[in-house]
Amino acid sequence: AFDKDQGLSEHTAAYDALVYLIDGKAEIMVAGELFKLRQGETIIIPASKSHSLKATERFKMILIMIRS
Repeated sequence: AFDKDQGLSEHTAAYDALVYLIDGKAEIMVAGELFKLRQGETIIIPASKSHSLKATERFKMILIMIRS
């Protein structure tokens, strides 16, 4: 969960990640492309792709790392 204007700076991960927004809104940047997500939406972030996120309003998410 993040409060408005909180987030994670740009980074990479060794595995694909599935992000599901339970509540609120967030902006997620993946490899230079901006995605605006709201409650009930999902995004998959590919392994080794740079990404960051910012809460545009308070939000909660489920993050699932996918090992293949």
